[in-house]
Amino acid sequence: MNYTDIIEKLKDFWAVVADVWQQGVFGVRIGRLLTAAFIFIVFLAFRRLLASIIINRLKILTKKTSGKVDDRILAALEQPIIMIPVVIGLFFSLEYLNLENVFGEIGIKLVRSFIVFIIFWMFYNLVDPLSFLLNRVEVIFSAAMRNWLIKVIKITFIFIGSATALEIWGIQIGPILAGLGLFGVAVALGAQDLFKNLISGLLIISEKRFNIGDWILVDGIVEGTVENVGFRSTIVRRFDKAPVYVPNAKLADSAVTNFSSMTHRRIFWHIGVEYRTTIEQLRRIRDGIESYIIESDEFARPDEVPTFVRIDRFSDSSIDIMLYCFTRSIVWGEWLEIKERLALKVKEIVEGAGSSFAFPSHTIYMNDFAGERPEVFVPPEREKKITGSADGI
Repeated sequence: MNYTDIIEKLKDFWAVVADVWQQGVFGVRIGRLLTAAFIFIVFLAFRRLLASIIINRLKILTKKTSGKVDDRILAALEQPIIMIPVVIGLFFSLEYLNLENVFGEIGIKLVRSFIVFIIFWMFYNLVDPLSFLLNRVEVIFSAAMRNWLIKVIKITFIFIGSATALEIWGIQIGPILAGLGLFGVAVALGAQDLFKNLISGLLIISEKRFNIGDWILVDGIVEGTVENVGFRSTIVRRFDKAPVYVPNAKLADSAVTNFSSMTHRRIFWHIGVEYRTTIEQLRRIRDGIESYIIESDEFARPDEVPTFVRIDRFSDSSIDIMLYCFTRSIVWGEWLEIKERLALKVKEIVEGAGSSFAFPSHTIYMNDFAGERPEVFVPPEREKKITGSADGI
């Protein structure tokens, strides 16, 4: 092969390259593809500019206002707003490519889908910062009902957004819902517990058995603080900080004690003093304890709640004084402090009256009866010696 043949082959190769360049991908020239990619990259760069300059500027402006709602709204909309230049870049890139037939339709539907996604993403993120609008629901019902409504609103936005996107791609949502209805009947037969827990959760919220943050006791199941009331289960955090996920059906069917709904907190003691305590000392102890409880602002008045300080019973080792009263505070830590001060005061009153606290004891009485003394045992040999000595005398 001579030099001329090589030149001719190179020309043929360049013709192939030019043809590929002209034909491109799916009938679009590679040059146009590269230009469209460049346009998209420019808008991606603008996305970073939007995030670093415009969003930060808006944050500075919102921090100058006294309210916090605008700060939360901007934080919720930040990510969707940053995605807007990406969609715009995709739109202009597809417009420059000027795709036809099927590919053109796919490009248009893709851009529309992204627009729907951003719009409903914004709605979804705005639910939390605007949830204060549901505060009246919390006053009428409970915090759990408010949280449920927030979850339902979010799920609604997800459903509507998904349905809109499916409609864009020509997928009818109506037949899907009809099919899900038939499918739901079959699923319901195997998911009865799920629906039972869902209905039980609604009953718990509507009856206001407890709210988030309440201290509850479920007989035989758990005792702790309510953290969340979900669709299927309720999270109760025990005092050792371990979370317990209790199915709502168990909460609906079991006895639940809500300690946070107490108006007062009870102290019920039996104070045992020694039997040597005189009647006058007993009266002094009783009156001293009663006066302390009535005069202290930490305890509820007798006209509000039952309050008793009485000589109650004669136990095996003590005379018992019953102390029955209620504190105004229902907070566990404060209640323990009040109870501690009361215990110290009771000790001071008992010792000041000249008495002492009793403790379990037993007294053994031993009597000496002369007629029941045992006889002295005399061995036989000794008995003979004694007899012989007596005969010799």
